[in-house]
Amino acid sequence: MMRQCWNIQDAACLSLVQGNLLRHSIKHLFVCLVLIISSQPAIASDPTHLRLKDLLDRPADGYCVDVHGTPGNLRIDLPLFAHNCKSRLTPDSAVIFDSDGLIRFTELDLCMTVAGVNSHALPGTAVLLHKCGESTAFFETSALQQFTLHSDGQLELKQSGLCLAVGSRSAVTYSSSDRWRPLFVDDCTAVEARFSQWQFSLP
Repeated sequence: MMRQCWNIQDAACLSLVQGNLLRHSIKHLFVCLVLIISSQPAIASDPTHLRLKDLLDRPADGYCVDVHGTPGNLRIDLPLFAHNCKSRLTPDSAVIFDSDGLIRFTELDLCMTVAGVNSHALPGTAVLLHKCGESTAFFETSALQQFTLHSDGQLELKQSGLCLAVGSRSAVTYSSSDRWRPLFVDDCTAVEARFSQWQFSLP
């Protein structure tokens, strides 16, 4: 227990009080930093799936962002879609979420890109693959490739108010055991949470 300092000239006592205050301050600062860090969404530094949190009609595997086709015949010219998640990381499903907000398909050396006009997108705009950081006429990807992962799992096209979402309906793919949903951006405040909350996770 801290002893009381009745005499202001008691230098040893004052030193003890100051030391205790410093230790308490450091302890409280450390606790605050831990709480702040733990509340921030994690940045994926290794390849993961980009997985919808709600399993919807796929209770065994859920939905992940995917590329049309198969590893030997990927249709990178078509918009991305949500496909039931695979049991392992594959070139058409493995992504890294960079600290600069880019979502990279590492095996393809391409980035998720909202298919807007110039630097703007609208609700319902599709998502496709494009060379990371490459802007072309009428397609300024610097504003269409950067995403912010919010604490609730919404993945927002940076400062646009538009979040990555899947459609409310699903259909079979080329395999009767697999299903897909359209992938697009929608108004973050209007889209249902079950269609728009994501996580970067391993299979």
